Amino acid sequence: MIRCAYFQARAVQGRTSGRPMKPLKLASFTSALLLSALALMPAAAEAGDGVNILILKEHGVGSAASAQEYVDKLVNTVAVQNGWTAAAGKYHTDRTSAKAWIKTADPHYGILSLGAFLDLRSAHKLEVIGSAQVVGGGGEQYSIVSTSAASLADCKGKSLGTDHGDDARFIDKVVSGSDFDLADFQVVDTKRPVKTIKSAIAGEVVCALIDDAQLASVAKTEGGDKLKTLWQSSKLPPMVVVAFPSAPAAERKAFSPNLDKVCTGNGASACKEVGLVKLSAATSQAYDAVIKLY
Repeated sequence: MIRCAYFQARAVQGRTSGRPMKPLKLASFTSALLLSALALMPAAAEAGDGVNILILKEHGVGSAASAQEYVDKLVNTVAVQNGWTAAAGKYHTDRTSAKAWIKTADPHYGILSLGAFLDLRSAHKLEVIGSAQVVGGGGEQYSIVSTSAASLADCKGKSLGTDHGDDARFIDKVVSGSDFDLADFQVVDTKRPVKTIKSAIAGEVVCALIDDAQLASVAKTEGGDKLKTLWQSSKLPPMVVVAFPSAPAAERKAFSPNLDKVCTGNGASACKEVGLVKLSAATSQAYDAVIKLY
């Protein structure tokens, strides 16, 4: 294609000028032709065309920035284990930023909090390929606690502190098991996990909705022995490992059986730093019940 373009240009130049091109002009003209020809050729793979992986862990302790270094190490380990030539990962703690990253990065895989998975599942055509056990729980069971109320009924109509109120659909349809809706309370957004517990202990809110990681930390918090557990949800499935449509079928088929190797060997310390204990292969059957509720 380049030779053809060159000789066509020479013919045109000869007809228009009537004399041969000078060496300098010929070199410049040839360079321009090469650039034009390359522009018509298929683009080479860009850096972002590798295997991108999203980790979205909501309502955890710590920042995305502090975890990113370990995510990079973890993804490098996963790439070696699976024979990927290029891979990159991104850690997010909120759904809004994660959604924006999905649009730009077109990831192949994700490790998502349960509520985020249910929210993103249909829009992004997510396929369950595994589950993720996380350090200290978090998101597998929820409780309502109080220092003054005697029952769940006593909490209704009163202040309910929680940092989980940003996903009312998940709480109302999946977590509560029809025992309550967030609209039954005067919801106070406590924003941070520790703040929720301290607000309940101090009586700044009558009751508090917390997850299992927060409940485990109550015993370590001053005054935590004053909190009584008034209600608990059913046990929910763990974080979800998913494949996005951009992951080729052969690639995802090979990746799923390797999930249990991710947090071993070189990946063990990186998993620990980003809050992962173990990844395991799984199918959508493990999440069917909560999908139907949602």
